[in-house]
Formats: sequence, C-alpha cells, structure tokens
Amino acid sequence: MSSAPPAREGAEPALELLVHGVGGTTPQEMLGDPRTVRVSGDETAAVYRCADDVDAAQHPERYRDRPVPEAYVWCNLTSGNGARALWLLLLPFMVVNLAHWMLPASHRMPKSARLYGLLVRLVALSLTVLLVAAVCEVALDLTAWQCAGSTGCSEGRSWLGFLSVAHGGWWSQPGRRLAVAALAPTALTALLWYLSNRTWSAYESQQPLSGEFHTEDVDPSHRPALGRPGFWYGRRLVARLRAAHTAAGFLTVAAALTLAAAGCDRRASGTLLEAVGRLLEATLLVAAAVVVWVVCRRGRTETRLDEELDRAVVTLLPGLSLALLVLSAGYAAWSRPGWASHGTLPGDRTFGIITVAQLALVVALGAVALVRRRRASGAGAGAVLSGLGGPAVALLACALAGVMTGGVAQRMADWLDGPGTPGMGSSSSIPGPPVLLSWQASVIPVLLLVLLIPAAICAVRTRRSRNRIAEKIMQDYPGESPDTVRTRQIAGVRARARLTDAAPWFLGIIAVVTLLLGAGAVAGAGLTGEVPGRAAGSAPALIASAAQSVQALGSWLVGLGFILFVACGRRAYRDASARRTIGILWDVGTFWPRAAHPFAPPCYAERAVPDLTWRMFTWTDLTGGRLVISGHSQGSVLAAAAVWQLPARTRRRVALLTYGSPLERLYGRWFPAYFGPVCLEGLHREVHCWRNLWRATDPIGGEVMPGGDVDRGPLLDPLAYGRTRDHPLPAPILGHSDYQADPVFTEERAALLARLAVAVPHQPGAAGEPVPVRPTTVDGRRAAEVRAVPADPPERAD
Repeated sequence: MSSAPPAREGAEPALELLVHGVGGTTPQEMLGDPRTVRVSGDETAAVYRCADDVDAAQHPERYRDRPVPEAYVWCNLTSGNGARALWLLLLPFMVVNLAHWMLPASHRMPKSARLYGLLVRLVALSLTVLLVAAVCEVALDLTAWQCAGSTGCSEGRSWLGFLSVAHGGWWSQPGRRLAVAALAPTALTALLWYLSNRTWSAYESQQPLSGEFHTEDVDPSHRPALGRPGFWYGRRLVARLRAAHTAAGFLTVAAALTLAAAGCDRRASGTLLEAVGRLLEATLLVAAAVVVWVVCRRGRTETRLDEELDRAVVTLLPGLSLALLVLSAGYAAWSRPGWASHGTLPGDRTFGIITVAQLALVVALGAVALVRRRRASGAGAGAVLSGLGGPAVALLACALAGVMTGGVAQRMADWLDGPGTPGMGSSSSIPGPPVLLSWQASVIPVLLLVLLIPAAICAVRTRRSRNRIAEKIMQDYPGESPDTVRTRQIAGVRARARLTDAAPWFLGIIAVVTLLLGAGAVAGAGLTGEVPGRAAGSAPALIASAAQSVQALGSWLVGLGFILFVACGRRAYRDASARRTIGILWDVGTFWPRAAHPFAPPCYAERAVPDLTWRMFTWTDLTGGRLVISGHSQGSVLAAAAVWQLPARTRRRVALLTYGSPLERLYGRWFPAYFGPVCLEGLHREVHCWRNLWRATDPIGGEVMPGGDVDRGPLLDPLAYGRTRDHPLPAPILGHSDYQADPVFTEERAALLARLAVAVPHQPGAAGEPVPVRPTTVDGRRAAEVRAVPADPPERAD
C-alpha cells in the first residue's frame, strides 16, 4: 500500500478527523497550532479546527495537497471533572460490567449468550447487596448495636451520646438505635441512584445516527454487534437495572432491621409484634424475588433504538421498596423494654450467603463460557484464558468488593475498639465484624505470597527476552556503531512492551487462587465459627502464632487497601496530573455500555461514538468529499466503532487510519464476540481503505490483522540509533506516543486519500442530480443506493 494510486483531477475535498487516545489531550496539541476554534460540540466533547482552517470550504485551492485537519476531543467525558475521580470507589461495579462484554464468540448459540448475560447481571446485583450490607454492618452492627450498646465502647464518644445505652434515653433501645443508623445505608443507596440517574441523562440519552439514514436493505440482526442501531443506546436497560438495584439496596437495609427486631419478638412468642415481623419477612422475600425477576427478565435491545421505558418498574419498584424500608424502621423502633443488644447481628449468615452465591454464579458463568468456547469453530480464536476471561474478571470484581467492604468493617471495628482487638477475647469491648470477614482478610497475605511466584517468573523471562532482543537490535540500524547502553535501553523497552501479552495468564492465576482461598475462607468460618487466630488456639504453637499473624496482617492489608482507594480519589480531586492518570483507567474501563451494573461509571462511548458517526455522515453527505478518521490508541477503538455505525454509502467515502491501536491485541482477545478476528475481518471488508501502524516498543498497540494487508510495522523506534545529520541529538524511544512524528504516518495518510479519490464515485456537474452508486454487498445482501447532492452546500462544513 505504500505506492498510492494517482488521484484524478477535480478530486473531492478531504478531511482528516483526529481522535486522541487515553489520558486526554488538548486541541492545540492535536492540531499543532495554539489558535484553535470549536466548530461543533460543547465543553464536554467537541470538534476543533485551526483558526486558519475554519473557512476551508471557501478556499478549496489551499487544500489540494493536504486534508483539512479536525480534532475530536473527548477527554472531558471521563477525566475532566475532579469529582469523577471519586468513581474509583465504584471500581468493582465497573469491573463486573466489563465481564459482561467478555462473552466468548459463538454465532450459533444465542440462548447461551442470554444465559451468560443473565448470570453476569446476577453477579452485579450481588455486588450492590454486598456494598449496602457492608455499610449496614458498619452503621447498624458495629456502631449502633455493638458499640452504642456497650458502656466500655461508647464512653468517650460524644457523637454516640443520645444513642448510647449508658444514657438510658428514648433512643437507647436497640431497635431505635438501629432505625437511626439505617439512615447511612439508605442515604448511600439514594446517592448511587442519583449519580446513575444524572449520568444516564447525560450519556445514555444521546441519540445515535437514526435508522432512516441506513437505506441499505440489511436486517440489523445480521449486522456486526457494534454496527446495530441500538448498540450505543441502552437507556431502557439502564433505567430498569437502576430501579432493581436501588430496590435491592433499600430491601437489604429493611431486611437488616426486620431480622434483628423479629429475632427479639420470636423469643417473646405469641405477641402481635411477632406476627407483624413474620408478615414483614414474607413481604421482603416476595419483594426480593420481584427484584431478581426484573434483573433476569430483560437484557439489551440492539437491533433497534429502544426508546420506551418500563414506567411501572422504574417508578414503582424503588418506591415500594422504600415504603417497606420505612415500615421496617417503624417496626424496629417499636418499644421493647426488655430488649438488650449482645453479641452481633446475623451478619455472618448474610455475608456467607452472598459469598457462596457469588462463587456459585462465577462457576456457572465459567461453565457457560467453556461450552460457548468449545463450539466456537474458530470464531473465538485467541480469546484470553480460552474463553474464561469473563468469569475470571467477574471473580476479580467480587474479590475487589470483598477487600473494600471487609476493609471498611475491619478498620471501623479496630477504631471503635480502641486498644483492643475485636473478636479476640476479654481485651475487646465489642465482638467485632462477622467472622467470615476476618477469614477473608486472612487469605490476603497468602494470595500476595502466591503471586510472588508468577511475578518472579515474569521478571526472569523479561530479562531473558531483553537479552535475546539485544542481539538483533543492530539489524534494524545497519551501518551504525554499536553502543551497549543504547542497545540495552531499546531492547529493554521492547521486552517490557511484551508484558501486556502475559496479563491474561497472570489474571488466570489470580482468579484460581482467589476462588480456592475464598472457598476455604467460607469453609473455615462455617466450621469453626471463630476468627482464624482463636480457631487455631488448640493447634501447635507455631501454627497458632502463624494464624494470628496472618489474621492481623490481613486485617491491616484490607484496611490499607480501602484507605489507598480513598487517598487516590482525594488526591485526584486536588491534583490535575493524578486526575489524568486515574482518568486513563476510566478511559479503558468505561468504553462499554452499562449492561450489567447501573451504578458503574457511565459509558463515554455512548456520547463519543454518535458524535463521530454524525460528524462523518453529515460532512461526507454535504460535501461529497473524502474523509480519513485517524485514531490513536483508545481513539482507534472509538473510530472503528463509529465506522461500524455508518451507512454503507458513507463508509465508501471514509478511510480508517489507526496507530498504537489495541483493537486486536487487547479488545480482540478480551472481547472476542465484538472485536474478534471475524469481526475485524468484516470491518476490513466494509472499509476497504484501512491502514494500521504499530511499533515493537508499544505496550498497548499492535497488529490488528496479522498476515493481512492492513498492518504496517513494526515501525522503527527510535528513528535513529545514534547521532546523525538528521538527528543530531539522541532520538527518543516513542513507544506508544507521537506516531505522527514518524514520516510513515504522512505517507500512509496520503496513500489512503489517494485510494479514496479513485474509489469514490465522481459527483455530477449539475447540483442536485442523483448520483448512481454501484451496488455493493453487505453481509451477503445487495444494496442499491441513490444519493442526492444538495443544491447549495453550506459555506462551512461544520
């Protein structure tokens, strides 16, 4: 492709639409001009031009030898607002949402795909219940039940004044203390609902390119998933899931109140309150079944724009659940003079049920993934962990949620207990958190110790790889004088760039070890009923000492993990550079729509992809010109997704230039059903003019179609080994950045525009005359099209 076909005379105008990658940038940096003008969009996401190029439509003679550059800046969708850095606390929700999209590719098993999505949605629901249950554990059990009910713990804490049993006031009865403490998890659930609803209005409500512009006779169900009209429009599903998860949060709080009060009433059998408690328990069970039914009943609709909302579910379900919560609070606050708090609330059973349910769902998810992978017939070739990437990531989400919730409970218990150690005998003034949380914390040091082995193996392999690469470096720079330091530097960068390809197996080891240790923690807590340090008290001294050390270290580690999450969020709120670093995490993790968890950070692609699609469609339709969409890193993924959404007649006027692209190396392997080899080959058939540039020093980008005619690389990096006439100063190793500095970039862009000039149908001389377009084949169907050129195209194509 390096030899471009000659462009004909009178070729149509050309536009280069630049899309940046992760971390964000400014339009000035993208366009290489300090004077830029916003030509379309708003402060959140917009298209910019250089000030000198705003009137390009009036002076086409200036742009005969180069395209008009435009920059699409979307970084404010993810990392622009400092408050969004606090979304780091929602990391488990984002991770489980990613698991939904890691479905192994198999075009013959639609029922298994629906079952896979259902299981992921249930795992996501369990994470919401776990989060709210953890806050209930801190607020209701540790604070209101244990500490406020213990004179030794509540003394010296004025903020517990009116709740403390030592004061003997109206609020000091256990049920009333619990009712007041329930405000904390209730407020958290309401906050999550508010954030999800607000971001839903800003993201999911953005309209994609309407189906009326897709004139080709193609059944949307036969299109690739990312090319379907409703793929980037998930407002109905998000609204439905948001209602279900909000209701689940309210019901979790209501269950904590009801079970505590009902336990007291059953001990005083025969009372009216006992009957009320049983009625409330039955009602909560029915409401919980309804929530699960709502989550299971409906998945995504992609073949059309689904603009309807399930009003009854969206409005009534959270409202009725909140009403049940109010009734439960009133029931718990009813006067029970003989009721005194001792021991713990039934948290062990709650956390045990959640953990067992999560492990069972992950195992079932793995079984479905394996069945799909075995019947994929090559469609899922190259998928990470042989198709088990989704279950592994779902398990990772559960583990992260466990670390965060356990860390909060452990640190809060240690703080409330002062110098004592919760759950460790007479030195403690409170029993402490559920035993299961202590067992889960105790496995953290074991997990870290096990992970040292693959980390060490990976380090040794990287060192050996660097030595092998160093032996061949000089083949890329003939005639240069060898320099040992320079050679090792280049070889080291190339070797470390390959570490990305080892990430799947590292994740697999983490998943297997986490699954085994998690099951062991549940078994240990269930069989002993005591924290590890006390359970090993009758064992030999060495084992008992090791158990106590592991328990203490694990408690501190989970607490430290949560504190680090909070510290990172706070630092990112105040530090722009840290906010940009954390923004990279969201740029990668929030590309996908919220199909599993409605409280996950919002999907920026539901705004960015329609923006790019509308821009490409309107510009080519109004001018009849050629367009190169040029995407770097994550921008190449957005560019490919936008091209998939274009009508066939527009795709023939569009060329795709990607560089530093993770389309195959990351997305194709982690999300094979959407970016696998079959999908990328289909995109290449629909976009004939596609070129991808990659470097061996790039840890993110790589080839998109190995062995095909799309890729060019590996590009030389650095451009010069030593000092030369063209590079009198040492050339930097660019790695993942600054592909446009390579002369190959300009060469390939010109070649793409030249190919488009030959392939695009020439416009007629008379304005408004229909342009006949040769029939094309899309997914095996023919689509004849006729496009009318506007009589008076606008002066500005923006």
